[in-house]
Amino acid sequence: MEIKLIPLQRHGDERGSLVSLEDQKNVPFTIRRVYYLYGTQEGVRRGFHAHQKLTQLVIAVCGSCRFLLDDGREQVELLLDNPAQGLLVEPMIWHEMYDFSEDCVLMVLADAHYDESDYIRNYENFVKVVKI
Repeated sequence: MEIKLIPLQRHGDERGSLVSLEDQKNVPFTIRRVYYLYGTQEGVRRGFHAHQKLTQLVIAVCGSCRFLLDDGREQVELLLDNPAQGLLVEPMIWHEMYDFSEDCVLMVLADAHYDESDYIRNYENFVKVVKI
């Protein structure tokens, strides 16, 4: 499985830093939805799903969390902790997030509006679909 970490150009000086996100430039799709997770309690895991069509860019705006990515053949774990880098989560990748730092704010840019029918929420069903 190819993991795509997208560098986001950081601008800054002694006053602080700024990262700009632009669709079709450093975000490789048209942004249709933005949401963020925060206040995740210690020991909580999130995600537990894959999308059939949705592509997402995930950025740890503050703090950190770990990701488990699974394409049905291989699993990769990584730490997301750089606000100037985005993790591209493409369709048919099972993902779980865990080990959130107390200050973690995880922002997600998505290429489509929310659609419950796009989710695969059962891991056994996911594996069956990807092996077809």
